[in-house]
Amino acid sequence: MELRARVMASIKQAMKDKATARLSTLRLISAAIKDRDIAARAEGNDDGVDDTEVLAILGKMVKQRRESARTYEEGNRLDLAERELAEIEVIEEYLPKALSDAEVDKAVADAVSEVGAESIRDMGRVMGALKAKYTGQMDFGAVGPKVKERLAAG
Repeated sequence: MELRARVMASIKQAMKDKATARLSTLRLISAAIKDRDIAARAEGNDDGVDDTEVLAILGKMVKQRRESARTYEEGNRLDLAERELAEIEVIEEYLPKALSDAEVDKAVADAVSEVGAESIRDMGRVMGALKAKYTGQMDFGAVGPKVKERLAAG
């Protein structure tokens, strides 16, 4: 089942279960997808966004909530931090399983050889290949330095 349909089914189930916190997070996910659909239609894509873009939206939502939770913890607002962490759990249900460090290293090595990267100038192509295959499965902010290190080592 495509992600959009899974989210809508989960919203209906959360309504039946009267799970207000979960329902709130699911509605945020749905709203983010619809916002991106509207933007895509304005760009001439009448079908809206595909599952790959939905995964990117969800990944961005998780990243935002992690940053917010960290900020709340630093500000000693643990109640708000817990709410953000609870939202992350709900969002992550729709993301593929994150890759382990070893799997990330292997994916980077495979992408470097796949695109024939030889220097730092090829970093964009390597990152593009990784994003095409592993959206939602790895933190590209953390992967960037690994790719750069690998290309610098040659």
